[in-house]
Amino acid sequence: MIKRDYTVRFHTPAFLGNAEQNGQWRSPPFKAQLRQWWRVAYYASNHECDFSKMREQEGRLFGNAWLSKNDSTCHNKSKVRMHLHKWSEGRLQKGSCLGDFKDFKVNHDEVQGGKIDPFTYLGYGKVNNRRPNNTTINVKEEASISLTFPEDGLIEHALELMDYYGTVGGRSRNGWGSYTLTLRGNTVIEKQSCNIPQSCNIPLRCWQDCLELDWPHAIGKDCKGPLIWKTNEHDKWQTLMKELAEIKIGYRTQFAFSRGAGKAIEKRHWLSYPVTNHKTSWEENKSRLPNSLRFKVRPTTDDKLVGVIFHMPCLPPESFEPAARKTEIIGVWKEVHEFEPAAWKTEIIGVWKEVHEFLDKKNGKLTRIPS
Repeated sequence: MIKRDYTVRFHTPAFLGNAEQNGQWRSPPFKAQLRQWWRVAYYASNHECDFSKMREQEGRLFGNAWLSKNDSTCHNKSKVRMHLHKWSEGRLQKGSCLGDFKDFKVNHDEVQGGKIDPFTYLGYGKVNNRRPNNTTINVKEEASISLTFPEDGLIEHALELMDYYGTVGGRSRNGWGSYTLTLRGNTVIEKQSCNIPQSCNIPLRCWQDCLELDWPHAIGKDCKGPLIWKTNEHDKWQTLMKELAEIKIGYRTQFAFSRGAGKAIEKRHWLSYPVTNHKTSWEENKSRLPNSLRFKVRPTTDDKLVGVIFHMPCLPPESFEPAARKTEIIGVWKEVHEFEPAAWKTEIIGVWKEVHEFLDKKNGKLTRIPS
């Protein structure tokens, strides 16, 4: 068994809600992070991924109550032990986390007045004053985590990926709850201009091929390289989050909604769903499609911050097969399985190609990086 002590340090406010919806240091979100990135590390080392084998190995490592073999159960406790050294509430009142930046506005042509608060856009109810008595874990707050685990390169690889791409808590895909892990005063992976060393096994896959699996297992790449972009450096997290909000507004609103389309499925719906004030036939199934383009805030060596945007595409949930379009596209129910997947894949590939081109065109503001 290996025992390691890490320090977790946040670089954007983290919304780790407890039962009272107050921000509180808690170990379950970090356990979930380790498990999520362990799966990515597993795929990176087993490109011909057999999902059932992965789940078996995951269950034996992290504990399970479902494995069986030859009619006998193979249940076991987790072999990975995590101890968070404090469970205190965050030190920041939710409504005050913006400080002098609470009046920031960015352009958004689709909202009344043409302006919107960038923090509310990226964080919704997590950063506004609706519940001012609730607390948030503040920027630069730290806690110690002790880990004990079997000697397994996948766990250490997962910890590296957590350090580079991990975010935790509410709205974490938008960059909230960005953190770094440190080990004995050094970063888990020594950073050089926010690029990961070439010796590390980066989980990359042609982004269109990523649509073959329905779980996030790799970072996409295209003919130009990894689908990872980096912003310019910022002194304050508030100005960086403002830039990320502008980027998100830009790549989403380039797909304009049609007037009088009713509940038709349109291009923007494939980015993430639901979309405020734009319901589709998917609404009946209460289907949800998370955004596969993620944000992360990282520190630089000179105490500044950069935003990292990376794409982890995967096949949408089964409920997102466009049932409402079956009659329109094919016309005959028996031909759905034969024709619809190709029609679906062509459309979503076209949507994400436009997003990648949008990010590439932001000259001077975003640059591609290796990882």
